[in-house]
Amino acid sequence: MTAVSATSMPDDFETIAPAKHRRDPVLIGLWIALLLVAAIWLAPFVFIVFTSLKTQADVTSTGAFMPPFDPAFENYSNAWGRGNFASAFLNSAIITVIKVPLGLILSAMAAYALAKIRMRFSKIMLLAIVFGTMIPFQVMLAPLFTLVNSLGLIDTYPGVILPYIAFGVPYQVFILHGFFKGIPKELSEAALIDGASHFTIFRRIFLPVCLPVLAALLILDFVSTWNEFAMALVLLQDQHMWTLPLGLMSFQGQFSNDYGQLNAAIVMTVLPATIVYLIFQRYFVSGLTSGAVKG
Repeated sequence: MTAVSATSMPDDFETIAPAKHRRDPVLIGLWIALLLVAAIWLAPFVFIVFTSLKTQADVTSTGAFMPPFDPAFENYSNAWGRGNFASAFLNSAIITVIKVPLGLILSAMAAYALAKIRMRFSKIMLLAIVFGTMIPFQVMLAPLFTLVNSLGLIDTYPGVILPYIAFGVPYQVFILHGFFKGIPKELSEAALIDGASHFTIFRRIFLPVCLPVLAALLILDFVSTWNEFAMALVLLQDQHMWTLPLGLMSFQGQFSNDYGQLNAAIVMTVLPATIVYLIFQRYFVSGLTSGAVKG
């Protein structure tokens, strides 16, 4: 064995150590660009929150991005009462809580059937379902109103929930179908040999595996349903059935000059969707990346 000279070791460390502390200029540039984009996206939210905590005099006398020195929290209570947001919040909550889980369950079962059950026209059925994502819902508003009105469902929860499900299922089936296709077929075949039904296989094997994807779809579906405006405007004509976006539109028309209360109403409208996103954020990230690596 040959001994390593003590004098050669510092030279080696001198050549290696600086490499560990080098900063990649491309990575630094990406971080700077990311911070700039984040600042641009956050600027309107900062403006809205600050304005919602200012009195009318403070809005006109201070800058847009100046924080409120004496927060006017009464803007929120006043806007909540004057805009009748209690009824609108309840309507949005009922519609969203029923529609989102029901739509995800139907989409997951349909995607499993198209991906794992041998059917003669499964590809044609998938194309027909995916074709629904290509039709702008604005084109369907007039015939949709005629259909819902003929069924006597105008100004009712089912009259809004059923069209929401119909327009939300196609893209969810498309995403879940690709995920189920990536799961090895040996799992379902082994369970079928053991005597398990397709419903048992879906509930015991595929449903737990696709939870991250379902969580990501839940966030996207919750936000889109909570903030949906055009379809609710057509199908909900009774003011007592209005959702939060419709209530916010009415409030803006009546109190457009009261900037503090108007921005407080905006914050209260988007806050539930923000809370849901923060709760499921880690599942959202894992759900988006779950299909990137194949096991």
